[in-house]
Amino acid sequence: MERFVLFPGRHHLLTRFQADYLRGLAGAGGQTVVWAVTSANHQNTKRNPVGYDRRQAAIERFSVQEGLRSLVVPVFDTAHTDRFAGVTLKSVESVLGRTLTPRDTVVACSTPEVAAMYAEFGFAIAGVEAEQDPVPDRPWDVLLRLAAGDPAWRDLAHPASLDLYDRYRLAEQVAQVVNDPVVGEEGGLTTTRDYRTYAEAFEASAERKWDLVRRHVRPGRIVDVGCGAGAVLALADREPALRESDLIGVEVARHLFEECVHRKAQGWFTNPNVYFYCRNVLGGAVFAPRSVDTTLTFALTHEIWSYGQQMTSLRRFAQAIYDHTVPGGVWINSDVCGPDNRDLRVRLDLQGAAGGAPADLAGLSRDAIAALVEGLPTRARLDRFAADFHFPLPFDARPDGTIDIALGDAMEFLTHKDYPDNWLSEAHEQFCGLEFADWKALLTDVGFEVDGASHSWRNDWIVEHRLAPVAHLSSQDGTPLPWPDTHVLLVARRPLNT
Repeated sequence: MERFVLFPGRHHLLTRFQADYLRGLAGAGGQTVVWAVTSANHQNTKRNPVGYDRRQAAIERFSVQEGLRSLVVPVFDTAHTDRFAGVTLKSVESVLGRTLTPRDTVVACSTPEVAAMYAEFGFAIAGVEAEQDPVPDRPWDVLLRLAAGDPAWRDLAHPASLDLYDRYRLAEQVAQVVNDPVVGEEGGLTTTRDYRTYAEAFEASAERKWDLVRRHVRPGRIVDVGCGAGAVLALADREPALRESDLIGVEVARHLFEECVHRKAQGWFTNPNVYFYCRNVLGGAVFAPRSVDTTLTFALTHEIWSYGQQMTSLRRFAQAIYDHTVPGGVWINSDVCGPDNRDLRVRLDLQGAAGGAPADLAGLSRDAIAALVEGLPTRARLDRFAADFHFPLPFDARPDGTIDIALGDAMEFLTHKDYPDNWLSEAHEQFCGLEFADWKALLTDVGFEVDGASHSWRNDWIVEHRLAPVAHLSSQDGTPLPWPDTHVLLVARRPLNT
C-alpha cells in the first residue's frame, strides 16, 4: 500500500530543518509527500507574498535535492472555517484523483489548531517544528527575518528556496510587500471596501474618463496606475492610433488585479501587448527610468494622500512618475480636489435635524452600517461623518440651525455623504486635501510642465442630484454662494531637455 505524508501550508519559503525532518519522516519509508499549498490563488499580499508558481518550483527543486517523492497540490484560499482540513482533503482528491485516509497518510503540521482539525478525522499528526525542544524557526519566522533585513535567514532557508529567491529576486519583493505600510494583509488599501460595488462604479464611469483624457495620450508605453478591473485600458485597446502601443495596468488591490487577469484570458483585449502588475507604486519603482510615454491615474492620488503620509507620500509618487516618464512624455491625472480658498468660513444649511451623539460602529457589518447611514437625514449624517472621518472636521452649530464651517470641510462632507455602502472606507479618504493651485505647485516643483489643458471643474450632476436638494451654501452674511469645483484634470509633461 502506497503511503503518504500530507504537508499542508503556505510554503512561501522552505527551510533546512524541514529537509532534515521530512527525510526522517518520509524518506526512510519511501512515503510520498503531498504538499498542499494553501492560498495558492494569492500573491503579492502580506499574508501571501510569493505566487504559487514560484512556491511549486521551490518544492520540486527541494524534493529532487532531498531525494523525496513529492506531489504538489494547489489549495485556493477560503474564508476562515473549522472545516479547513476537509476542504484541503477534497482539493487533494480533486487534483490527484485519490482519497487520502488515516490508514495510508500521516499529516505533518506544526500549527496546533490546524493539526486538531485533521486529528478529528483520525489522522496521525507529526508536529514538525512544534514537537522540537527548543522550537526552531518556522518557515514564516524565517521569511520575517528576511523582511527585517536579518541575514540569518539565508542560513536557515533551504538551498532550493535560496536559489529561487536569488534567481527571481524574490527577497527584494517579499521585503517590499511584507513591510508595506499602506497595503493590508489581503492586498488592498482597506478591509472595509466592497470591491464589487467599487468595480461597478468604475466601469460605469470608464467611457467618461477615457473621453476626458484620450486626446492627451501619447502612443508608446501606456501605463494605467490604479487600473481597477481594466475598463479604461479596454477602451484604449479599441483606439486605432494606439494599436502599436503597450498597454500596462498596475493595481494594488488583489481582487481587482485578479479580475484584470481573468478578463485578459477571456479575450477582452485585442492588443497582444497588454500586461498587468499587482504592485503598490509607493513601495518603490515599478518601471525603469525614462521608459513610459503616458501614465494615467484616475481617482488614485487622493488615496495616496489619504492612506499614506499626505504630501510626503504624494510628492514621492509624483517623483516616481516623473522619473519613469520619457522626455516629452505625459502624466494625465483625473481626481477629486478641494475648492479654491479651502479655508474660507461659510454657512452650510442642511436638510433635517442634528443626530445627537453618534453611536460606535465597531462590530457592525457593512450592511448594518449602510442601513444606519441611509436612515440619517443630511444634518445628522454630518455628525456621523465627523465621528468616522480619519481627518479633523471641525464645525460649529449656529443658533439658527446652520453650520459654521470651512469651505473645504463643507465640501469634504458633501462629496462623501452618499457612499453608505463603503462608509468606513470612504471615511478614510480625504478628497479636498489639495486645491488646483497646490497641484500646479507640486508638479512644477517635481519638474513637470503643466499643460494649459489642465483645469479644475465642477461635476454638475453631483450638484444637481446630491448637493442642491439637501444643502445650501452661503457666505457668513447669508449671501448665497455658487457650488465650487469638485474635480481636477492635470496634464503634466516632462520637458524634452531633461
